[in-house]
Amino acid sequence: MSPLRLGISTCPNDTFAFQALLAGRVEPEHGGDLDLEVELLDVEELNQGMAVGRFDVAKMSFAQMLARADELVLLPAGSALGFGVGPVVLARPGFDPDASRAEAHPDGPRVLCPGAGTTAHLLWRLFHPEPARVGQVVFHEIMPALARGEADLGVCIHEGRFTWQDSDLSLVEDLGRRWEEDTGCPLPLGGIAARRDLAGPLRRRLARAIRRSIELGHAARAGEAGPEAADELVATMARHAQDPCAEVLWAHVDLYVNPWTLDLGEAGARAIGVLSERARAVGFAPAELRIEDA
Repeated sequence: MSPLRLGISTCPNDTFAFQALLAGRVEPEHGGDLDLEVELLDVEELNQGMAVGRFDVAKMSFAQMLARADELVLLPAGSALGFGVGPVVLARPGFDPDASRAEAHPDGPRVLCPGAGTTAHLLWRLFHPEPARVGQVVFHEIMPALARGEADLGVCIHEGRFTWQDSDLSLVEDLGRRWEEDTGCPLPLGGIAARRDLAGPLRRRLARAIRRSIELGHAARAGEAGPEAADELVATMARHAQDPCAEVLWAHVDLYVNPWTLDLGEAGARAIGVLSERARAVGFAPAELRIEDA
């Protein structure tokens, strides 16, 4: 049997959640070890990889997952959603969105998003239907581009939510807060998608392994698995993160790894349903997204 091709992001919440699984610390079920072939990439690369058949299972933006809902199944473990987790809209130095409207370019401000298939881009479209010159770049290039004056606004995700104050940029809007005020739901950002043609028992087995890996990550952080496990966990997160500072790493984990990461539950499923309804209104979601049984 060929290895299961798995793609996860380089962000600390994913490397935290999957580290025990990748390190072989998740005990095999009766069917034996899961044979995984793993790549760590930017989330938009993962979105595109699933689109071209590069992966069997991958972390994907919910916006892109909804757009391909007829081909995919969402696993109940490994998602990133919650309150206070949304993208932030930042402005370049000297740019005042309100003062600039009177002299605005006829096609609107120059806005950078972290990928056409990302939930961040979907949120921009949902809440900002007004004209804008939207461009797509890798997420970690947005703040430097704003600092150089190459765009007016940027929709920033991941570590940018914690580190933008260290730059000469200004906060224009918290899109996650706007979502929460508008819907009352946690914001679904990304989840673990599996191809529908992957066998159901294998999908469910992987979901259980991911859940166990998350539990072992929490145990390692708490010192319950010994100092070596804790050191290995931090080293893995730092090796792949844009900012290896331990304070930023743990802030990221504390925000994006929560009870919905272990299991979506009813509240998580409802939030995804609301996002699906909103996405369909702007042409992002042709079908209902199915969630795999726990």
